[in-house]
Amino acid sequence: MSIDWAALGQVFGVTLAVTVGIVGLFTVGIVGTARKPQPEGAAAAVAAPAAGARAGAVAAFALCAAAVAYGIYLIVAA
Repeated sequence: MSIDWAALGQVFGVTLAVTVGIVGLFTVGIVGTARKPQPEGAAAAVAAPAAGARAGAVAAFALCAAAVAYGIYLIVAA
């Protein structure tokens, strides 16, 4: 039995990069949802970043879900 160390290294590298990327996206989503909306008396210009952060968080979570769904597809299709 022979081990192809180059292929094993490539799999390790891609797995590490994708894992760090998905964890980073999930972290961006959590930080985006942690933004608190401003009280009613606050200026409208101050409340706008919270809405943008929420939209970014939803996009980050959607990308995470798409990556997980693609991984499941790759496993089930084989």
